[in-house]
Amino acid sequence: MIHVQSFVFNPIQENTYLLYNDNGNALIIDPGCYFTAEHEMLKGFIEEKKLKPVQLLNTHCHLDHVFGNNWVAKNFGLELYIHPNEEEVLAFAPQSGMKWGIPFDNYNGPLHFLQEGDTVKLDEDELEVLLTPGHSPGSICFYCKQQGFVIGGDVLFYESVGRTDLPGGSTADLLRSIQEKLFVLPDETIVYNGHGRSTTIGHEKKYNPYLN
Repeated sequence: MIHVQSFVFNPIQENTYLLYNDNGNALIIDPGCYFTAEHEMLKGFIEEKKLKPVQLLNTHCHLDHVFGNNWVAKNFGLELYIHPNEEEVLAFAPQSGMKWGIPFDNYNGPLHFLQEGDTVKLDEDELEVLLTPGHSPGSICFYCKQQGFVIGGDVLFYESVGRTDLPGGSTADLLRSIQEKLFVLPDETIVYNGHGRSTTIGHEKKYNPYLN
């Protein structure tokens, strides 16, 4: 069984996710930890639960989702998994950081690429990779069918959707991704998104003003 732990990190209030199982193995998704205190918070939880991080993943590579990649890689000996269309976004992230006054050391280790339909495994548990571009060109979501949840990045929010005015964004692609990849999931599916409170597919079908 997968347990989902979230942390709100950095000045942009991004949701970082730690997924772990009863064996103590863990996935780190979108580590947005920027300040030393945030590094210590994530590390402290991992140590308290006696977890072993086994994979580092990004739903997409905007700066607020990648602040902690380098720190995680160095502290836990992990390499980064992203969609190939996010490689350029990742490379541009430090320039965005300088522009907004939040500089950081970018991850520069080996990259591993995930494609639509790939499976991320955490022992016996599985997450299906869904390609959901629009907010960024290679945004992906991680869907756990067995437990009915999706780690959605900045694609779909509680009664809102991801912005599309950043480089590589597309409103048409975003709405298509939501309709064709997320709204086909069961209504009770929990959406753990990149900012703010979680939601469900059924709630967004009924109440999301951008999709009705």
